Amino acid sequence: MARAGGITNAVNVGIAVQADWENREFISHISLNVRRLFEFLLQFEATTKRKLASLNEKLDTLERRLELLEVQVGTASANPSLFRTLARVLKPFVIGL
Repeated sequence: MARAGGITNAVNVGIAVQADWENREFISHISLNVRRLFEFLLQFEATTKRKLASLNEKLDTLERRLELLEVQVGTASANPSLFRTLARVLKPFVIGL
C-alpha cells in the first residue's frame, strides 16, 4: 500500500510539473506578444509623427501660398492688368480641381 501511495504522489508531482511548464510557456507567449505590441506602437508613433510633420510642412506652404494669392486678388481687384497675371498664376490650381 505504501508503494501505491508513492506512485500516486509521483504522478501528482509529474502532473504539477507539467502544469507548471505549460503555465510558464503561456506566460512566455504573453510576454513576447506584449513586447511585440509595444515595439509596434513605438514604431507606429515614430512613423505617425514623421508623417504629421511632413503634412504640417505642406500645410504651412499652402497657407503661405493662399495668403499670397489673397493679397494678389485684392491687388488685382484694384488693377485689372494684374488680374490677367493672377489668372495665369491660378490656372494650374483650377485645372487640378
